[in-house]
Amino acid sequence: MLQLRPSCECCDKALPPESAEALICTFECTFCLSCAIKLQSICPNCGGELVKRPIRPKNKLGKYPASIER
Repeated sequence: MLQLRPSCECCDKALPPESAEALICTFECTFCLSCAIKLQSICPNCGGELVKRPIRPKNKLGKYPASIER
């Protein structure tokens, strides 16, 4: 289950679960679209590709909430 981290690791921009601007790598490092573009869609932590984070359906957020870990 994806953690859906709440913010960009670079600039700390809020990335709520419904955000279409969140990108992640295979280790779930999370970046906003602006920072991902600056990073050329490569995770600075692991070197993996940054891809669009899926949006969890609202009816599942109650049972499977997004992470609050920044």
